[in-house]
Amino acid sequence: MSSEGAAGDGSAVWSAASGAIGDPLVVLVHGSMDRSAGLLRLSRRLDPAFRVVRYDRRGYGRSTAVGPPWTVEANIEDLGALISTEHGAGDGGPAVVFGHSFGGNIALGLADRHPELVAAVAVYETPMSWLDTWPNNSAGAAAMAAPDASGAAEAFIRRLVGDHAWDKLSPAKQDLRRAEGLAMVAELADLRVVAPWSPERIDVPVLAMYGENGRPHHRAAMSRFPDLLPNAESLRLPDAGHAGPHSHAEAVAAALHAFIGATRVGG
Repeated sequence: MSSEGAAGDGSAVWSAASGAIGDPLVVLVHGSMDRSAGLLRLSRRLDPAFRVVRYDRRGYGRSTAVGPPWTVEANIEDLGALISTEHGAGDGGPAVVFGHSFGGNIALGLADRHPELVAAVAVYETPMSWLDTWPNNSAGAAAMAAPDASGAAEAFIRRLVGDHAWDKLSPAKQDLRRAEGLAMVAELADLRVVAPWSPERIDVPVLAMYGENGRPHHRAAMSRFPDLLPNAESLRLPDAGHAGPHSHAEAVAAALHAFIGATRVGG
């Protein structure tokens, strides 16, 4: 069974749900310059066992009309509202939240502020760009150095995925991506100001994943999670890079199945 909710009036983010109502709830949160469609392959490998919700974050995809503000805090509140009212209210339980890249900070931020809504968190190569040690040659840094939001969107994709990824987009799709630049610049700037979550306030189980071929700062950050959080573990995915949830959806899904089973969510 699947369902969709629209964000046509700009008041709520667009979302889609699949899997059986009543199964343990899993919510997928995409990263910057992505949208829920990027996590569709992962969703399809989870929904036979879980109720899976994916959504376009404010400023992206079918939620482009939502915002401003495009802050971390606003994104956290969107996620909380989605779990509480749109898809989770009738299922009577907190959600396992998976966040890719920037989305991981939203998931952890919700576990910090509203632990009653979160059963466990899994993240994949979540940036910690508020740290002084975070490199200045990341995709986020390239975006922030661009002269305007439109150029920031292009710079981010070229640095993160490669020139070929941008060049193969049609002019219409490039325009759509440029339109999302405002949200991206705002959220990345906000993330650099202050940490969006406090380790001492997160008690739920946390799985921090990273790709074997990920950039060194992402690998190092995820490897530190067991030292940062009392109930965290880290996991390296062979042959994967930063786009692991897209390119290695089977491996990410298998890791999530094992993690959720170990935490006995819904059991």
